Amino acid sequence: MSGSRQCSSQPQFMTSVGQNNRSNGPGTPLIDSVDVDQIVISEKNSWKNLFSYIGPGFLVSIAYIDPGNFETDLQAGALYKYQLLWIILIASCAALVIQSLAASLGVVTGKHLAEHCRAEYPKVTNFILWILAELAVVACDIPEVIGTAFALNMLFKIPIWCGVLITGFSTLMLLFLQQYGVRKLEFLIAFLVFLIATCFLVELGYSKPNSSEVMRGLFVPEIKGNGATGSAISLLGAMVMPHNLFLHSALVLSRKVPRSVNGIKEACRFYMIESAFALTVAFLINISIISVSGAVCNSNNLNPEDQMNCTDLDLNKASFLLKGFLDLRMTSWLRNLLTRSLAIVPSLIVSLIGGSSAAGQLIITASMILSFELPFALVPLLKFTSSKTKMGQHVNSRFISVLTWAIGSFIVIINIYFLITSFLNVLLHSGLSTVSQVFAGIFGFLGMLIYIAAILYLVFRKNRKATLPFFENDCTVAVTGQNVGTGGGGSELGHLPREDISSMQLPHQRPASDLD
Repeated sequence: MSGSRQCSSQPQFMTSVGQNNRSNGPGTPLIDSVDVDQIVISEKNSWKNLFSYIGPGFLVSIAYIDPGNFETDLQAGALYKYQLLWIILIASCAALVIQSLAASLGVVTGKHLAEHCRAEYPKVTNFILWILAELAVVACDIPEVIGTAFALNMLFKIPIWCGVLITGFSTLMLLFLQQYGVRKLEFLIAFLVFLIATCFLVELGYSKPNSSEVMRGLFVPEIKGNGATGSAISLLGAMVMPHNLFLHSALVLSRKVPRSVNGIKEACRFYMIESAFALTVAFLINISIISVSGAVCNSNNLNPEDQMNCTDLDLNKASFLLKGFLDLRMTSWLRNLLTRSLAIVPSLIVSLIGGSSAAGQLIITASMILSFELPFALVPLLKFTSSKTKMGQHVNSRFISVLTWAIGSFIVIINIYFLITSFLNVLLHSGLSTVSQVFAGIFGFLGMLIYIAAILYLVFRKNRKATLPFFENDCTVAVTGQNVGTGGGGSELGHLPREDISSMQLPHQRPASDLD
């Protein structure tokens, strides 16, 4: 591994080697010593530092208690009672491990996941990953749009389609909130998350679900009944979202972490504790929703109207179970407006044509899309955090590697199973002629093969760019342009300019020039 050596009296995250860059002078670190937007962490190792790390986990936890989760939770409880609670438990545990890896990647390398993908993969692969990431954001926005429209309908009797249009103005509200700084926004989000948890726990006390049945649903895996597999995938997709991996690896960069071995270890440990706390609250909320829905909809003393609502339950019909939800997102105003507009179009069409029932089904479909896209964010994350040439001594342990790859394999297997069974069911009952069925089958299975091949490409492609964490007062260069396994030069992660969190999922138009 080669590279020029530089010494600096100023603390640095990473230095770089090569030629001059338009935006950076000689010896300029990719992440400055003290960024005006960063929260400086004390260099003294102490449990008191934990408070400084609290925040990113709660911003990420919003994705685990959004309208998509509420919709899938309500339907799972109404249709299968407590049978699918184990999915929430497994998904929450998997989410904690995966989100912790995303946070560690950002802390150790000073770069978020999208930047690593940009440095590691060729242009065509990066373009495809970008398209998938944008689709994931839109798929996540659809439940936000429809969920907000449902809330406006319940509270103010505004038609669903009008509520869909009104959600476009949420971008302005987010822009207004962001001007007060990330720390205040984190406190606000955390307060609202606890408020939601309190409301649903009170609802849980009123509904009085059978505790033994709830415990059985949590710890005895079973999928029975027509459509249970689809509901399980929807729950999984709503719990573990691909864009959250990009987001979490970027949010941790809001802290100025001491660049020492102990400082980095402490940051990774405290971020895991903070994420565990936030995701536990989100887990309790999801469990409460399913339990409330399962207890009420399977009660023997429901009136006929509520029984009818339970057979086709969505957020707009759930006022007899619970009220309201949280719809806050932390993105740049332009990106929010763009993705929200893309989400509004299908939401508006479906709500105009099919009403609230079809809009609720669109939320389930969006959650399933997120589950199908998850491997394309998860596999790069697992590859990068399991690489010694990128993470150094902070690389995943063998146990974590086996566990996370098992989680990824489970997600891929259940997705492929659902794709094949659903496609065969549609094909056999479509009423098409034999010739049409043959051609549809050929194109359908070809698409499945492409999906599997794309995942296998990411799994078996070797990492070719080497990056190592840079420590304070270290005179060695931690980022080199050497291609792993080839010994050659080329563009490297250290040559990439510092990116803003809000644009982390966009491919960059400017070339990556060398820095001194």
